[in-house]
Order: sequence, then C-alpha cells, then structure tokens
Amino acid sequence: MPVSDILLTMPAVALRGLVMFPQMLLHFEVGRKQSIKALDEAMAKGRKVFLVAQKDISVDEPKKDDLYKTGVIAVVKQIIKLPHNENVRVVVEGEGRALIKDVEYKDGYLLSTVKLCKQQKIKSQDTMYAQALIRHAKDVFDEYADAVPKLSPDVSMAIYSSENAGDLADYIAFNMMLEYQDRQIILDELNPLKRLEALCAMLTKESRLMEIESDIQEKVNAQIDKNQRDYYLREQLKAISEELNEYDNPQEEADEYIKKIEALEINEEIKEKFIKESKRLYKMSAGSSEAAVVRTYLDTCLALPWGKYSKDNLDIKKARKILDDDHYGMEKVKERIIEFLAVRKLAPDVKGQIICLYGPPGVGKTSIARSVARAMGREYRRVSLGGIHDEAEIRGHRKTYIGAMPGRIINAVKLAGTANPLILLDEVDKLGNDYKGDPSAALLEALDAEQNFEFRDHYIEVPFDLSKVVFITTANDTSTIPAPLLDRMEIIELPSYTQQDKLNIAKKHLVPKQRKLHGLKANNFKITDAAINEIIDGYTREAGVRKLEQKIAKICRKAAVEIADSQTEKVTVKPCDLEKMLGVAKYKDENNFKNEVGVATGLAWTSVGGETMPIEVAILDGKGEIQLTGSLGDVMKESAMAAISFIRSQADKLDIDKNFYKEKDIHIHVPEGAVPKDGPSAGITISTAIVSALTNRAVKADIAMTGEVTLRGRVLPIGGLKEKTVAAYRKGIKTVIIPKGNEADISELDEAVKKNVDFILAENLWTVLDTALEEPKKIRKRKNVRNVSANEKSVMNGIAQ
Repeated sequence: MPVSDILLTMPAVALRGLVMFPQMLLHFEVGRKQSIKALDEAMAKGRKVFLVAQKDISVDEPKKDDLYKTGVIAVVKQIIKLPHNENVRVVVEGEGRALIKDVEYKDGYLLSTVKLCKQQKIKSQDTMYAQALIRHAKDVFDEYADAVPKLSPDVSMAIYSSENAGDLADYIAFNMMLEYQDRQIILDELNPLKRLEALCAMLTKESRLMEIESDIQEKVNAQIDKNQRDYYLREQLKAISEELNEYDNPQEEADEYIKKIEALEINEEIKEKFIKESKRLYKMSAGSSEAAVVRTYLDTCLALPWGKYSKDNLDIKKARKILDDDHYGMEKVKERIIEFLAVRKLAPDVKGQIICLYGPPGVGKTSIARSVARAMGREYRRVSLGGIHDEAEIRGHRKTYIGAMPGRIINAVKLAGTANPLILLDEVDKLGNDYKGDPSAALLEALDAEQNFEFRDHYIEVPFDLSKVVFITTANDTSTIPAPLLDRMEIIELPSYTQQDKLNIAKKHLVPKQRKLHGLKANNFKITDAAINEIIDGYTREAGVRKLEQKIAKICRKAAVEIADSQTEKVTVKPCDLEKMLGVAKYKDENNFKNEVGVATGLAWTSVGGETMPIEVAILDGKGEIQLTGSLGDVMKESAMAAISFIRSQADKLDIDKNFYKEKDIHIHVPEGAVPKDGPSAGITISTAIVSALTNRAVKADIAMTGEVTLRGRVLPIGGLKEKTVAAYRKGIKTVIIPKGNEADISELDEAVKKNVDFILAENLWTVLDTALEEPKKIRKRKNVRNVSANEKSVMNGIAQ
C-alpha cells in the first residue's frame, strides 16, 4: 500500500493563530484542557500529535468544520508545566503534511484520523525554472530582509543555503511576519513550484507595504516642526512633572471637563462644541494665556443651569398671602401675577411672560418684583440697565477678547442656578446707545417669547433657552423706550400713593423695617399716626415713599442715640417732636385756599408723579404784547396762543373789550421757572386764568383742571390722569375739571381719589369757565357790548362743541 494511502489515528491539537510546517521547530503555550490532554495522550503513545490551525480563533471547542483540512504531523519534543497556572509550554518538530479525514472528541480530547500527503517532485523539464524561481525568491527575500529590522542571521543563512523549492517556501513562510491565513495557503499547496510562486507574491507584497510604511514614516518625520517638537518636549515635561507632583495632568483636566459635559442635559450640537473646546485644552500648555481663556470659557458654560428648573409654587392662596403681606395696595400687579400662576397651574408649558412695571420712583416697582419671585417660588436676580450704552453688556463679548465675559442676562441666569428664574430688568427706560451698539435692540431677542428659546450670547456661542424665564422690567417713563421693545412688554401702571396709602405703608412696612435695622424694638420705639401724617405733609412731597423712609430712618437714628445714651428707655415720636428730630418742616400747609383773579390751578404729569401747577396771568397797559415765562416748551406756548385766539373770537360773549389784544399786554407765568414745562394739557388752565384776569372774576382756589383747548373752544382728552388726580387729592383739591373724553379713565383712578374728589366733565371751554370762575359782582355796561341771552349762549355752546 502506498504511504500516501495510509490512515493514521492520533491526538490532535487545534492551533489558534499559529500554522506549523514540516521540518520546523515550534515553541508555543497550551491552555485549553482538551489540548493539554491531547498532548498527554501523545506522550503516552509514541509522542506523535497532529497540529492543525482553526479557522476562527474565538471558538473554544472546534469541530471538523472549524479546522483547516491540511495540518502537520509533529513529534512532541518537550512539555514544561508553568509554575503559576495550569498552562503548559510545549516544543514540537514537524514531520510531514497530512489531511484530516475525521475528527472526534474522545475522553476529553480531539482524536483525529489523518492521511499523509505525498510530496510532489519537480519534473526534469522544470528544473531550470525551479532554479530561476529559487534565485528570484532569494532576491525578493533580500528586499524583504532590508525592510524588516533585526532579522536573525541564522534565518538568512538557512535561506541562502537552501536549494529545494518546497523546503525554501516552507522555511520562509514559517519565519516571515505573515497572517496565519496566508501561511495556511502555503501549507495547503503540495506543488513545490506553485508553493514558492505564492510565497514570492506574498514577499513582494510585504516588501511593498514595508516600503510604503517607510515612506510614510519619513514624511511624518519631515513634517515635525517646532510646534510638534514643543509638544513632545511638553509631554516629557508632563511626565517629569507627574513624577514630581508639580501640577495637574492636562489630559486628566480635559477628561474631567468631558466627564462633566457628558453629564449635562444638552443637545448633541452643544455637547460637541464643549467637547471640542476640552480637547483643545489638552493640546495647550497649562500656563499659556489661550489655555486660561478656554478654561474660563468651559467653567462659565458648565456653571450654567442646563436643564435645571425650580418647581413653581402654584398654591394661589399662599401666593396671594405673600403678595399682600409684602406690599400694600398694588392690586393690578397682584392680580396679574395670580392670573399667571393660575394659567401656569392649568397649562404648565406656558411660555415666560414679560411684564413692565411703569410708574414714578419710590412706589415699589423693584420690591414688588422680589415679592413676586417669592410668591412663585422662583430664584430672583436683578439686572440694572440704567446708563448701559454697550450692546455687549446684554449679549456678552466674544471670548477671544481679553477680559471677555457673558452678558448680564446669561450671568444672571448663572447666578440664579436655575433656567427659570425671575429676572428684574431695572430702569429699562434709561438705556443709552452709542457707536458700540444699541443695548435696547439686543434686548429684543431676550424679551421675545418666540425667539428666546435659543438665545445666543456672544460669549458662550451656543443657544440657551430663556423661554421659561419670567422677565419683569421697570420704567419711570415709557416714552423713552423704543417702540419694538415696548411692544414686547405688558404694561402695568403703578400710580402715585395717596396720603392714606403712605400712612398704611409706613405703619405696616417702613417703620418695622427701620426699627429692626436700627436695633430698636416695638416696646421701646413708636411713631404715632399723627407724626407720620405730619412727616408726609411737612417733610416729603413725592409720589412714592422713598423720602418718607429716609425720614423715618433719621428719626430711628435719633431715637437710638437717646436710648443708647441712657437718656430714656422708651421713645414715642409725636408731631411736636418732629422739629427737634427733622428740623423745620420744608412744606407748609397750603390748603388754606384763597380765590384769586388771574391765578388758576392746573395739573401736570412728570416722570416722578403728578404735580399741581398754578398758572398766573397779569394784564398790563401796553401795545398788545404777549409774554410767556417759566421755562415753557413750544407746545405749551402754542396752547397759550390758541387760548388767546379763542378768547378774542368770543370777546363779546365773555364781556371783554374787543381791543384788549391791542391795548393790553398779557404776561403768562408758570412758577418754578427753573423747571422746564411742556405739553398741551395746560390749555384750559391758561384760558381760565386769562379770562379771569380780563374779566376780573376770581378763580375758585379749590378747583384744579387739565385739558387741551382748541381754537373753537373744544376740550380734548389728555394723558396721565391718574397721577394728576392723585396730586390734586394730595393738595386738598375738592373739584377737578377733566375732558369729557377721559370719562372712561375715572374707573381706573384710586378709590380714595374717587371718594374725595368731584369730577366735572367738560366738552368745551364754557363748562370750564362756568365751573371755575366766580360769578361777577356786577355787570358792567360798555359801548358795543350787550348781554348774551340764554338762547344765544346755547347756540354758541353748540358751535364750540
């Protein structure tokens, strides 16, 4: 029987990542129990073992289909058990190729049935080709050996001395750095020439790969410039510093930032941006200025409350109690906040609201915002906008600038620690603008509920959601707020306080507050109601209570001195004590009204509240000149001219000499000449004062008036009625004449004002004159002048209307 037809049965070992060749000596480690048992069985029965590579190295218990068909019969030379584990190290020597016929598991190891492979001989006609192929293989190996570092001289010597094509192919394949799949291809080939041809192709491929790798390495080395050199030096310095524990590892710092970024509740776009900045930090010197910029940027961005929201207090009764405890009055503001909370309770996804509290100074606009935040259970932050004229104050600076920082809105959100705080934008009407930009325009995006869900600050460079923020702004004068910005806000007007309001606020809030601040107690310090009223009347004249609080604070200091100096144990402040504590009263009681000719009381609106404005008229012999004094504006001067024109047109009906404008000079003066005054609402007051002076009929002193007059005597509606009527009430005025067009505004007035002041609605100037002027003492008969009948007067009223 031919040797190649003989079937042999022997233990088999499946090799992972290794391929054995005939005539080769192989050292390898065995760990699988089945393989160790196969080696033990081989040692017990002639030392023969079949070594075959498995196709997938991850398979722990290979079967026949998991093994290559061609393997090598080898002799086990030595087995060494390793001391620290169950593995063994084995030395085997290959004898010849064999094909698997069958494989089975027996007693816990692989038992294989194999057939020896017959070695094919080179035909005589192929001898020359074989020699040439061997020479070519050696030349190719030379190229490969040049590219491979540290190749053993023994290997080279054996290759150069070999003249057998098959053995040369096996030897080179065994000692080359080839994948085990490529080595198996060489093992499977039984024809020595084809085997060597396949090996030459593999050698050529590997040589080319080695050359390409060498070229790449040369290019990389050529591209190492000063920055890369510095990088390598920094890496060495970092290693040294780590050994010395001199500073933190930049890699650890960058990893720490990335870890914090991954924990944030942000979208992928923002997360990618922050991670990119963190990786830049790793490449920089720890002490460089650019690294400090990146570090500051990341610290600022990570400090923002991404996705952190405080829980709203939606208990309406509790919120209403907080608002009532903190502030007296302000019913409209409180009502609006309660409405917001009610809507929030029913529709949690409602967007943030922008409310503008508009009113004179000292009425509590800033403090009510703090109370609103407490009532809603939100964090509170105040941003003062007065005098800001740089857009970057709102939207931040680019982080590339030295000293760059985020804008005031983002900074307020960061300080609040939640993404839904209540932010007070104080004094929004006092924003300025210059060549650096318009900050009011920068506020448009922040205060627009349709845009602020992705507000972009120039510093953080990524969108931040402001849609859950409640913005409250304050202003003294809405006329200075740009129209687009004003359009985004809901205006709530806070009127001036009445005498009773101030008394209640002082008793419930100001006195307890100042008493606590000055270390006084309720049992050793008290201010009577009469004293508080005297302070309000004699020492303060304001729409709010700021100066009132200052006076109370001054009294508390005086009382503290008396108690601390043991002069007394208890201080009770009465009206008679005020002159000693506060000095002489600044304002005297001016409510002793006296009817005068040529003097009418008007009402004016200012940014700090309403004021009474007496207007004086003097008639002098002259040439018909008209003199206007008191720092009057153009509109007010035009109102005076319109009033004079109307009086001239109605001279007969008013019992006035027709030639007064030729023979008399008219001097119109508004006191407090240093204070600029303007506006059309003094028209009826000027008209009344002029008619009073020309007819010598006194004006009733307890009547005030406001309204614009036309050439035909019509009285037009005006603005600021709420502040004006509070000023009249504060002055003690009993009757106020207002335009008929302002009738609907009466319902919006303070209850105390409506209770104590009578309102006369005037459609034309005749109603004003009939109400404000005293009846003439006697009717003077003049040439070309006649009395007006009731019927004629009715007709004239119709004309005036």
